[in-house]
Amino acid sequence: MRAPPESHQMINGLTRVIAHIGYPTQTFKSPMIYNPYFKHSGINAVVVPFACEANNYPVFLRAIFGNRNTAGALITMPHKVATTELLDSHSATVEIAGSCNAVRLGADGQLEGDMFDGEGFVRGIRRKGFAPQGKAALIIGSGGVGSAIAASLAAAGVAKLALFDTCLNVAEKLAGRLLRHYPELTVEISNNDAAGFDLIVNATPLGMYETDPLPTDVSRIAPETFVGEVVLKEEMTPFLRSAAARGCRVQVGTDMLFEQIPAYLEYFGLPTTTPENLRQLAELD
Repeated sequence: MRAPPESHQMINGLTRVIAHIGYPTQTFKSPMIYNPYFKHSGINAVVVPFACEANNYPVFLRAIFGNRNTAGALITMPHKVATTELLDSHSATVEIAGSCNAVRLGADGQLEGDMFDGEGFVRGIRRKGFAPQGKAALIIGSGGVGSAIAASLAAAGVAKLALFDTCLNVAEKLAGRLLRHYPELTVEISNNDAAGFDLIVNATPLGMYETDPLPTDVSRIAPETFVGEVVLKEEMTPFLRSAAARGCRVQVGTDMLFEQIPAYLEYFGLPTTTPENLRQLAELD
């Protein structure tokens, strides 16, 4: 269906392009969040999806930055892990997470990479009044998003990180990467008992379906504990509903998405905004 002309975004010879690279692209949401903001704010930039398959990706990533109007690249599946080997430099968060979702061209012409999933999560809990410095956190799930959140919580100054994953080896490797960068941090390989923590994070897919078990026994969570979620399918997952019923403050999965976009904008040198403004302007329906 053709959109009405007044909804079209003006693109001209000075437009800066953010490449959103992944495959397949039909589920991409970023163009419907960034582009309405750019249009509303009079920013001459646009997010464009590129359906790039894995065999073409290394060449394509370099090629896209051969264009002088490329502001940056948003990297999504299946390329987040492969990107780490294609960069000239990257942040500690990329090394700890083992993946990268943002690439830009540095002043020296080198490809630089960072990971903002965890940054989005941490910005969100801070804006809700939870200060991570000196706190104890349990992260359930040590995969890509759990690793990114662990890295950002470590950078934010948590005192203790307990890691639980059904694959023990995955949690152990994440602990090793964390300690290489944050040797003063207390890192434990844990079970999923939620008692005694200031922050609990579900970084697993549990909650995608109503029949999923809860990631932890909610009765063990103290009412003063902050509880965060990464599942995007619905805002208040069964886990968050149960935690809220105990009196816990909670953060929904979509908050992580909207909170990281201002960080991307800053990284790409574009005018930034608030998550609230992005939510208001987004055209996701």
